[in-house]
Amino acid sequence: MRRWLPPALALVALALIPWALWLATILPSREVAEHWDLAWAGFDLILAAALLATAVSAWRQGPFLEVCAASAGTLLVVDAWFDLLTSSGRDLTYAIVLAVVAELPLAAVCLWIVRAPEAFIRRLAPWRSFSATGTRGRAATSPGGERATRTRSSSRR
Repeated sequence: MRRWLPPALALVALALIPWALWLATILPSREVAEHWDLAWAGFDLILAAALLATAVSAWRQGPFLEVCAASAGTLLVVDAWFDLLTSSGRDLTYAIVLAVVAELPLAAVCLWIVRAPEAFIRRLAPWRSFSATGTRGRAATSPGGERATRTRSSSRR
């Protein structure tokens, strides 16, 4: 990693603080936006892709599990944030319920995966063995007690 990258990122982060304060004072509280429907639909499709990528990476124990989970968790928090801040009346009630019951708990799970991917994979193991064998319980083991691996037979059936 380049030596200048961490200080540059820190500088950008610090510069964003007065920028955000300035925007909070000059931007209107209400604005009509073009393509509002496409913006939200596109965001939800990106969120769905991140969640699917996390699921596939977890199932396959892929190398990108933490990256996918971090992306999905972040998008879930952003989704809850903007749902809450852009809703009113009955829609606000739905946004609060959705944030508390679905978005934020799922974001917490995603961020737990980032912090402890090995623990998550261990907890997933019984489900993986269930789907592979069709029976609940332990994964198939070899006579030595090690996890059995599938091999392909060279004979025709």
